[in-house]
Amino acid sequence: MNGSHALHWLQHETGGLLVLSGVGIAALLLLIIRYKVEPFIALLIAGLLVALGAGLSVEQIVGSAQKTSGSLIESGFGGILGHVALIIGLGTLLGGILETSGGAEVLTQKLLRTFGPERAPIAMGLSGLIFGIPVFFDIGIFVLAPLVYVAARKGGRSIVLYAMPLLAGLSITHAFLPPHPGPVAVAGLLHVELGWLIVMGLACGLPAWAVAGIVYSSWIGKRIDLPVPEEMLANAKARAEEKNGTTLEPPSLALVALIIGIPLALILCGTFGSVLLAKGGTTYGVVTFLGTPAVALTVAVLTASWLLGFRRGMSHDDLSKLASTSLRPVGMLLLVVGGGGFFGAVLSATGVGKALASTLMSAGLPVIALVYVISCAMRIAQGSATVAIVTTGGIIAPLLPDLHYSQPRLALIAMSIASGSIIASHVNDGGFWIISRYFGIPVKETLATWTVVETILSVVGFLMAVLLSLFV
Repeated sequence: MNGSHALHWLQHETGGLLVLSGVGIAALLLLIIRYKVEPFIALLIAGLLVALGAGLSVEQIVGSAQKTSGSLIESGFGGILGHVALIIGLGTLLGGILETSGGAEVLTQKLLRTFGPERAPIAMGLSGLIFGIPVFFDIGIFVLAPLVYVAARKGGRSIVLYAMPLLAGLSITHAFLPPHPGPVAVAGLLHVELGWLIVMGLACGLPAWAVAGIVYSSWIGKRIDLPVPEEMLANAKARAEEKNGTTLEPPSLALVALIIGIPLALILCGTFGSVLLAKGGTTYGVVTFLGTPAVALTVAVLTASWLLGFRRGMSHDDLSKLASTSLRPVGMLLLVVGGGGFFGAVLSATGVGKALASTLMSAGLPVIALVYVISCAMRIAQGSATVAIVTTGGIIAPLLPDLHYSQPRLALIAMSIASGSIIASHVNDGGFWIISRYFGIPVKETLATWTVVETILSVVGFLMAVLLSLFV
């Protein structure tokens, strides 16, 4: 095969497109794993390589000096960010207000009193599950870890018994529920309504949390006995004394629950109201407007700013500084999501995505299993759940329009991708090291606890998605 025939084969034949997709994904993983390139840059480079290899023109890829609109870079990045940037930003701000207000401590202490010392691990798990809805995974650890130290010391049992249920709750919400970046990104890539994503996220996530966070964590916590790190316990006491010295009164539990529940309730009402209500009526218009994710989160942020901020003595400057601090880590996440959108747009424009997905499906795997396998592979290879989600979503998105799936089924495919994205957290995952360090768990024991918890969450979440797909 001469050079021109080889180039034509790469650009037009299914086999060539598959080779091209393999090269693109290999380049992506090599850049992230071997050369430690930031994921969004790696996604951009891999997308450019695939686009050029597939024979797309420069104008198609980047536009021209006179006109960039319509280029893959602009439509890929802008298309997905137009959907997710506002939602992620508002969700992050809401989480920052709840974190600063002391809502996590109020929630956890109430749950600990309700469940009592013997069931304190369940209380910690519920704290992670509820408070994990509006806050990022690592922020949830930083805020709630001191409460784990105190509960474990009072209970006189292994810190594993208290930490793992909490971490399972934080992990499920991070991977399965908006406004976290991964679920919001995959909803944008697959064109899934967030209301259906919330419903299926809870349906798949809660059983997974129960099995991994309660059943397995209780079993392993009795077999790996680790004390609370003294240094961390001292820091927790110092932080508690510092908070006790502030003039702000802690919010009520009802108020914390209201703030967390507002966006979820509004989005769900919008999703199901659009189906159940007569179109064109006033009620339909109001429900649809308030149920739009950006509007629902704006209502929640304004409510939180007033009830948890101004009414409790915070000034405009305090809230401004809080917003600046909370939104600081969002920039890199949005770039990763945008990079995934560009990579997916390239795969769609070149036909690589359809060729890859069709070939894998011909092996007998249904789409819901196929995306799980791809997501698992991406997660295990490079460590980031968000990168695994956006990359898998980009690969599979070109195939879905031809299958004419309903919204519930698309949401379950999104849950399968999310399930794969959290499997087998190990040494290439930043969260692995945060957990090992913050809870004083040696690497070997972190593998036996956290890594297994993540794997159980992944497998049970996937099995629930498959089971539910039989009925929708």
